[in-house]
Amino acid sequence: MENPFSSLQSQNPISLAQQSVENVHRAVQQAESHPSEETVQNARNALEKAERSIAQADGRMNPEPIERAKESLEQDRYALEQVENGLQS
Repeated sequence: MENPFSSLQSQNPISLAQQSVENVHRAVQQAESHPSEETVQNARNALEKAERSIAQADGRMNPEPIERAKESLEQDRYALEQVENGLQS
């Protein structure tokens, strides 16, 4: 039987969005250190998932963590674009 008190934070939309943003950051770092079509695509997929998570959490609670998540996502998006540009050269 599942513990009804297990980490309420893991069910929080903002926490899910923040976790998704962290996944994007890791995926982009992977693409930066090992640039390939596969690592870039993995980062793109993580980026899309994080955008959906942020959209679901946006407006539901305190906007400050969502704004920080959006800013982080923009930084990772820019870094990923740099990796993509390097692959195309």
